[in-house]
Amino acid sequence: MKRIVIPALLILTGCATPQERCINAATRDMQVVDQLIAESMATLARGYALETQIVTRTDFEDCTPRATQADPNPQPKMCLVEVPQTITRPKAVDLTAEKAKLKSLEAKSAQQSTAAAQGIAACRAQYPK
Repeated sequence: MKRIVIPALLILTGCATPQERCINAATRDMQVVDQLIAESMATLARGYALETQIVTRTDFEDCTPRATQADPNPQPKMCLVEVPQTITRPKAVDLTAEKAKLKSLEAKSAQQSTAAAQGIAACRAQYPK
């Protein structure tokens, strides 16, 4: 499956025009800050944060040896394996600090918006359609 997905992604990435790639690069930081703003707003709306953790659980897996000429019917065998699992848990958060963080992120977003507008204009000048 990976052999199909990776080339497909490369092809789709190659479909972006130079102007689109330039604009994406110019607005990348702003997109990250906007995502952080959305997360902070969701945390304030819920009243708590969500913490993602990766835990390991033990599970059984069929590890029966392959049939060979010497042993055409091998005994079935089960083995213990460690399986990573992603879980999300609620986490207490200081809502006052979260509001201050949101205000700071919104100020940063406004600052980046101005810088991104200049970057977008430069990209459009450098790569006209």
